[in-house]
Formats: sequence, structure tokens, C-alpha cells
Amino acid sequence: MNKNRLILLLKKYDYVVVFLLLVIVSVVLMSRTSYYQSSKLISWTNSIAGGWYQGVHSISGYFGLKSENDRLAEENARLRAQLEESYIKYNDSVFTVNDTTYRQRYSYTEAQVIKNSWNQQNNYVMINKGSSHGIKPDMAVISPDGIVGVVMSVSENFATIMPVLHSDSRNSVKVKRTGISGSLVWDGADYRYAQVIDVPTTHKFLHGDTIITSGLANDFPEGIPVGYVMEAENLSGSGFYIVKIRLATDFNKLDHVYIINDRFGQEMKSLMDRTEKRDNE
Repeated sequence: MNKNRLILLLKKYDYVVVFLLLVIVSVVLMSRTSYYQSSKLISWTNSIAGGWYQGVHSISGYFGLKSENDRLAEENARLRAQLEESYIKYNDSVFTVNDTTYRQRYSYTEAQVIKNSWNQQNNYVMINKGSSHGIKPDMAVISPDGIVGVVMSVSENFATIMPVLHSDSRNSVKVKRTGISGSLVWDGADYRYAQVIDVPTTHKFLHGDTIITSGLANDFPEGIPVGYVMEAENLSGSGFYIVKIRLATDFNKLDHVYIINDRFGQEMKSLMDRTEKRDNE
């Protein structure tokens, strides 16, 4: 039955079949007898094949971006741990011998953001690393561009972060140009901007001044980008500015972050707790 249908189909389109066969034979003969025609034919087929492989490569490259981004993020974490500000410098003098050494204070763990909010009064970020990866509450978190927030809660494989876009967030910052310190807060209005308060009006700001972490609160290393000054408003009668800044981190595009482990953090906290306990006795 199928054989009869095939014969009927060939009879119905016999002229088309003969025409296509003649075209194929003509092309083959021309390519064999004429160098010019042969080169044109090869060029045409190469162009088609090249376009096909380019498309395949582009598609496969797109699907490979995630793994490549993950690899680059891990590499950045390793490089950050090698920066000079991740170490404490000691200058030990023994008799007449001066020996300057460095001890690493900060290490970095890369993580991916799996849940993020930025348009609420109190926002949170969730990452795909937890206690099994060495993540603990109160660890500082940064992005490739700047400050993000502090780890709040941790499970075995996940952790939540209180970002600077939270009404309870407060971080010690300073003006890079002058070293004047203040506190970073957020008014809940726009995820792109925050405010620096507690800055005396005796100091002047310039538009575009860089705000960085101060390192005074023992959470973030000193010098992490925070934002850039947009305007400074003199609060009448208070003696302080409220400074509007554009945040360095774009929370709407937050993808990879770095969790900072302060190797001396627990020691410093214990010492401070003992000191405060003694004062209260």
C-alpha cells in the first residue's frame, strides 16, 4: 500500500523531481569544470555552515554564562582575601631587628542571591550558603560594587541578610576625601538612595564625594564603597547634615555577594563584652 502511494506521488510530481535532479547535476558539473563556479559554491556552503555553527556557539555560550559567572565570583572572593586591607599589619621590634608581618583578618565566601526584595520598608536578601559553608549571624555582606548588609539568620544551606534597605539598618561610614564619620540609614523611599546622618555642619561636602565604610563598627572592613554624595541638607538648629547619597550597589540587580568572615571578630567582641561587664559592676 505504501509502495503504491509512493509511485503515485512520484507520478504526480515527476516534473518537479526531474527538474531538481537536473539542477543538482548541473551544479555538480559546473563545480567540476569551472574553477570560478567551484569556488563560489564552496564559499556559499561555507557561509551557510559558518552561520549555523555561529548560532549553535552563541546559544551554547548563553547557557554557559551562569557557570562562568559563578566561576568568576569565586575567583573574585579569593582575590579579595589577598588584598592588603584583609590583613592586619604588625611591626615587631626585638632588640635591633625589625620584622614587619601580616596576619589575615578577613576571608570571603561567594554566594548567590536566590531571593531579594528592594521595594518594602524592611527588605531582606536570601543566599544559597549557610552554616555548612561557615556562614554565621552578624557577618558583613558586600557585592562586587559595594556594601549590601549583615547576615541575620542562618540554616544549614541558606542565610538571610538584612540589607541597608531596612529601617533597622545602621552602619558606620565616612567620607573618603575628608575622613569625617557618620551613620548610614535608609528612609524606605527609593532603593537607589540612602542617607548619611550625624555629620556636623562644620564639615563641607562636595557633590560626588565617595562614602566608604569606616571600619569603626568591627563589621565591615574599612574602605568598602557605600555610595556617592548627591546633596547635603543642613538641618536647622541641629548642627548636623542629612546627606543624600546614591548607593554603590544596585539592589535591583543583585546577583552574587561576598560574605566576610572577620577572623578576629569573636575575640574583639568577647573583649568588649568583658569590658562593658566590668563597667556595670
